[in-house]
Formats: sequence, structure tokens, C-alpha cells
Amino acid sequence: MGVIGRWTQEQARSFGHANLRLRHALHNRRQFSDEGLADILDRYPRDRLGVFTMGDDPVAWRTWRRGAAHGLSGVELLDSVRQGRIWLNLRAVNDHDPGYQALSDEIFANVEQATGQRTFRRDVGLLISSPAVQVFYHLDVPLVMLWQLRGTKTVWLYPPRAPYVDDAQLERIVLKETAEQFDYDPAWDAEAEQVTLEPGAMVSWPQNAPHRIENGPMMNVSLSIEFMTPAALLRANVLYANGMLRKTFGARPAVQAAPDPRAFAKLGAARAWKALRPGERNRDPLPATFSLVRGEPGAIAGL
Repeated sequence: MGVIGRWTQEQARSFGHANLRLRHALHNRRQFSDEGLADILDRYPRDRLGVFTMGDDPVAWRTWRRGAAHGLSGVELLDSVRQGRIWLNLRAVNDHDPGYQALSDEIFANVEQATGQRTFRRDVGLLISSPAVQVFYHLDVPLVMLWQLRGTKTVWLYPPRAPYVDDAQLERIVLKETAEQFDYDPAWDAEAEQVTLEPGAMVSWPQNAPHRIENGPMMNVSLSIEFMTPAALLRANVLYANGMLRKTFGARPAVQAAPDPRAFAKLGAARAWKALRPGERNRDPLPATFSLVRGEPGAIAGL
């Protein structure tokens, strides 16, 4: 039996194309205990650690702030998460730790065997977050799976179409000209699928589908796993080419999917444009504006 206990044929067919809920058993593993989390926090490159805080209004996405955690041990970081309003993101932890690389291999071997889809550009992110914090309304360019390990959280999943996101807005995100977070209307919740995740639950959704997340009243631990398939990479490049066509020529291009020849033409155009814009992959992230305070768990100080 794989890391995901059982796939139905319908689940395997809909993976990456529809909202999908599955069960797993990762939450029982020692690496997600307090000791295991403190250990990986001590070993993960501190300059790559995402440290964030935010307000409590789900509409006020501009309150999302990046910080720093220099000098704190893994145990101190966990204390700050428990007592503060902190969201830690260990992006691509599989690239920095053999244990997480083995976990990534195990997960994707199961996914590929069940679905028949080839996966690559695998980014296993470890999320450790405070009680009652949130991630604002946003979307991701790759495909995403969210695996719940500790605590509970609620995820709202919105269709990847207008009015939840329009083509021009999506293209600007793919071009990295704007943030992945953007304005949200609470009235849209009426059309959203609301999913409550408990330890042992996993959810995935269609590529580029907007979503937002709220934690329950306890520390949360999750895996946010980003990846590509050939179809997902093609879509991302079509969106990139469409964005450049709109920006450069004022076009209003449509999104094609494989095996449409226009999609493959746009794939080639996107690669050519990217070659002419080599600096875009190295753009500075959101600048740090606060630091966690050593000896005062949960407290932050401005930089």
C-alpha cells in the first residue's frame, strides 16, 4: 500500500483537474513530532526560511508581512509559533534534507503509479503555523497538494475562472509582475468548496484555482507540495506567452490546452521570451520588515 491508502479510478482520473480529497498516514511519523520539527528547523538554511505574519481580516491581504528569525533555535521557533501569529514556510525542504527527499520520492511514486502522470519540479514545503492564522486569497502557478499533519484548518477552493480570477490577472502572476495574493470578495464564498482538513487528510485542486486558508485554534503542521506535469507546464507557458502578447501587442489571447498546435507554438514563444528576461527568476521576495524576538515567544520587533 502506498503513502495514500487507496485511490479510486475516478480519483486517479480527476487528479489535477478537480478538487480531490484523499487520506494518508504521514501524520503518524516521528519527523512531524515536536522533536522532529525542531530538528529540521535547526538544520534548514535559515536564510531560506519563510517567516510571515498577517492581520485577521481575510480581505486585508496587504497585511501579509515577511520577517526574519536569526539566532532562534528550532525549539524557540516552535514556541514563537505556538504563542504568536506566525506562519513558517520551509520551501523545497526536500532539496535540503535527505529524509524529506526520501519522503518526496515516496509521495510522488505513489501519485505517479496511481494516476499515470509524470511529475517533476517537485517542491515539498513544510508549513508550521500559529493558531487562528490565515493565508489570504491567492493562487499558485504549479499544481498543489496540501497534506495535513497536525491541527485542523479550513480551505476555501474557488473555480479558476472569472470573477474569481480573470485571464489578465492570471497572466500578470505568471509573468511575476504582481503578487500571487490579490483582492477577494467574501460573496464568492457562496460558490467555493469549503474543506476542513484534519491530520491524515489531503486535498488537491485544479491548476491556478484561487484558494484561502484559516487555521483552527491550535498550532498547525502541513505539507504544501508544488509540482508540474507535462500538461501543467504547457499551461503555465501558454499563460506566459498570452501575458506577453497582451502586454506587448494589446492582444486578448485565449488559453489552449494540449494537443492544440497553438499551445505548442506558445510554448516555444514563452521559452524565447524567458531567455530575453533572465533576471525575472531572481527578483527579490517581499522584503523583511520584522524579526522574531529571542526570549519572548511570539513577539516581533520592526527592522
